[in-house]
Amino acid sequence: MRSVRIGVDTGGTFTDVVAVDERTGEITTVKTPSTPADPADGFMEGVRKVLTAAAAAAGAGTEAAAAAGAGGLESVTAVVHGTTVATNQLLEDRVSGLGFVTTEGFEFILEIARQSVPDGYGNSYFWVKPPRIVPVHRVRTVGGRLDHTGAEVRPFDVEQAVAAARWFRERGITAIGVCFLHSYANPAHELRMREVLAREHPEAVVSISSDVLREYREYERSVTTLVDAAVKPTVRRYIAGLADRLGMPFSVMKSNGGVLSAAEVVHRPVTTVLSGPAAGALGAALIASTAGHPSVITLDGGGTSTDVAVVVDGEPSLTTEGSVGRYPCKIPMIDIVTVGAGGGSIAWISPEGTLKAGPRSAGADPGPLCYGRGGTDVTVTDAHVFLGRVPPYLLGGEIPLDADAARRGVEELAGKLGLSAERTAVGILEISAFNQSNAIRRITVGRGLDVRDFPMVAFGGSGPLPACRLIDILGLPSVLVPPDPGNVSAFGLLTVDVKDDHVRTFVTRDLSLADAADVFGELEGRAAEALTREGFPADRHVYARSADLRYYGQAYEVRVPVPAGPPDEAWRAEVLDRFHEAHRRLYGYGYRDDPRHGVEWVNLRVSGIGPITRPAVRRRPYGAAEPPPPAAVREVFHDGWARVPIHRRAALAPGMTVRGPAVIEEYGSTLPLHPGFTARMDEYGNLEVRREP
Repeated sequence: MRSVRIGVDTGGTFTDVVAVDERTGEITTVKTPSTPADPADGFMEGVRKVLTAAAAAAGAGTEAAAAAGAGGLESVTAVVHGTTVATNQLLEDRVSGLGFVTTEGFEFILEIARQSVPDGYGNSYFWVKPPRIVPVHRVRTVGGRLDHTGAEVRPFDVEQAVAAARWFRERGITAIGVCFLHSYANPAHELRMREVLAREHPEAVVSISSDVLREYREYERSVTTLVDAAVKPTVRRYIAGLADRLGMPFSVMKSNGGVLSAAEVVHRPVTTVLSGPAAGALGAALIASTAGHPSVITLDGGGTSTDVAVVVDGEPSLTTEGSVGRYPCKIPMIDIVTVGAGGGSIAWISPEGTLKAGPRSAGADPGPLCYGRGGTDVTVTDAHVFLGRVPPYLLGGEIPLDADAARRGVEELAGKLGLSAERTAVGILEISAFNQSNAIRRITVGRGLDVRDFPMVAFGGSGPLPACRLIDILGLPSVLVPPDPGNVSAFGLLTVDVKDDHVRTFVTRDLSLADAADVFGELEGRAAEALTREGFPADRHVYARSADLRYYGQAYEVRVPVPAGPPDEAWRAEVLDRFHEAHRRLYGYGYRDDPRHGVEWVNLRVSGIGPITRPAVRRRPYGAAEPPPPAAVREVFHDGWARVPIHRRAALAPGMTVRGPAVIEEYGSTLPLHPGFTARMDEYGNLEVRREP
């Protein structure tokens, strides 16, 4: 009997699905339109579609293949899901009806926040303070106090806790976050508050900060806890409904680059806020490193947005300083910058009369004008269709496009601008490409990296479209377009390990070896429990330690990996050496040999990892250098209209080089090759795009 693992990535426009036959290694990819009203509909349709295609690829007849898709999931051993349910709720600012419980005297912690103004204080005359995630009239305080070591200064006030719980119950507030001062050091008061809420207000969904984020900085810990409480009802409903329809356990991609069972994720749904983009970065990292590019920029172009990340030595950069929308989320996540520049990004004219593109998107419904579903705005996709750079259909002909509607929309917009239709369409694509390049600069130049040192992996349905322009704008050495680029995120879901993160704040200038052993032992114990629940035996548990350190007097920390094994003096010296080197690399200076600048330990961390078997990226021998004759020709606009050869990617073999101008089409994406560029297929099926000397 066949044994299949399936990855399902739900995006704003399409749901991408990849199935891997564990016996043969055969990979099957499909796409299906997303269903924003109920993402589970698109999920189930994608699973049915990929099982049908996988059965057909395995040699089953038409009727047998259709039966495999329509029948049960007997052949499926695992399903991994990348979801945007929590992401979209935060990006669309659908956060309301929350309650907040905090320590007496700290009711204004959300109002005070960090006293920072976007774009610096020069913007303070124009900046309008956004509404708080919980308005102050829905904040309740409870007496009791712990100090920074976790010792109790004043006992927990049960009467005030009961009064707060009843106040929320009487007003119908059913999502509540709890964050008490210094609960990272001792969660006892928060646990008692949760017990009171369970007794007095049993229908409430409650998140406590010592479960969500056990580290200091009260404002970020409070907001992260409240974000968890806000998305918990939505995520729980979605996962419960999906589990009922799927009829089998499944796993969910987390923002930290690991997966966890859906049954565990519902307890801390804030960990899924960058679920889909994280999978794309990991899938692209594996593809690039296999092809000999361990350090790359990844660009995931979708219908609504573009997500960019940096991979160094095969590993995407991680951060705990991320945010989703306007909400800081201090959880471990892959360091991703998102910009509203996708295929569905809408072109519009500003009040000053200038042309803009994005961030508003036409999404999957109604979509761009060329979809013919009632869309009224010109999008980036419409500009590509008008210029001939995208075929008049998607998904190999499954979705026909209305090229005339795109042309009429572009011409109408051009009339308002007083430009030709061609110049308007090219302008839309230029603006979109510069928006994407600015995001790439933020994650490279803004972090001290030279963008010219990194090849780029372009994937997603719209990712390869601007490849040539981004090479010119940024000075990239090359762009790698993987096979089936529209399904790289779904493929990435099948390449990642189970991963569960644990952290403990332990601020000290002199970390004793006994304390280090105790804290790391406690964190590894909690990670071991999670991995055991995930079905991994103890001999397969892997623990990755890290620590956040800083020079005494600094406000922010640098994270460094920590060696395994019992802490001793050599262990301490190794960690400090790694910190000095990381600080020098990040900021250009360090105080390794200066005793006046002591080092302070801040947070100790452990990631529990359950390793999986990754699907192999197949290698094929090189063949002829010249591609076969083009499958067709089409009028395409670059500097002017010209008949351009159209190549089918499936007809190309390793070693073949296509020279621009040309268009390379495949099932889920298109690569327009501009004049002066070449695309050479490597032995793993990747197209490497370069500017000719």
